[in-house]
Amino acid sequence: MIERPSYLTTTANAYDAVAALYARLFQNALDDQPLDRAALEVFAEVVRTGGGGPVAELGCGPGYVTAYLRKLGLDVFGLDLSPVMIDLAREAYPELRFEVGSMDALDLADDELRGIVSWYSVIHVPPPELPAYLREFGRVLASGGHLLLGFFESEGEPVTPFDHKVTTAYRWPIDELAALAREAGFAEVGRVLREPHEGERFRQGRLLMRRQ
Repeated sequence: MIERPSYLTTTANAYDAVAALYARLFQNALDDQPLDRAALEVFAEVVRTGGGGPVAELGCGPGYVTAYLRKLGLDVFGLDLSPVMIDLAREAYPELRFEVGSMDALDLADDELRGIVSWYSVIHVPPPELPAYLREFGRVLASGGHLLLGFFESEGEPVTPFDHKVTTAYRWPIDELAALAREAGFAEVGRVLREPHEGERFRQGRLLMRRQ
């Protein structure tokens, strides 16, 4: 049996501990974020116009983004490292599928998916490990499938760790993150940067990529 890296255990335990509070705070997180909704809507449109098919939200937390993607017409399921988060997601959205799992070792066949959303989930991956995650995303995405990354942008600084309220996270230069995705076999479709809203500390980035 392969031992799980310690940072994954730390992340899972940290989110288990705050899951109920997190779910309450973020259940309506998209309501006043038109640019965030727009990024998800564009992702949904390119998946649908590409013929549709299964989509995964990796690092789904309490499931509100998964549920939004379903409203946009996608055949979507959610996966998260935190069992407590998955329990909350199943309770809130019993009509949807949610599973416990890790993004670095997906229990999915090669080319199985048509889309992946990673909405503020790769932020907790130590930077040296991130290329392996992107390669795993590429393994399970069919050619022409799309990946949407949501993350904190570093605003001209290099990759920067910060005191995320749950556990250590990293802010990424958008160009560097896009370059890593290209090295993993993705082509950039588009990007969005938005400035922090009230109550937010950092600029937010979104990258839409296509599996080559």
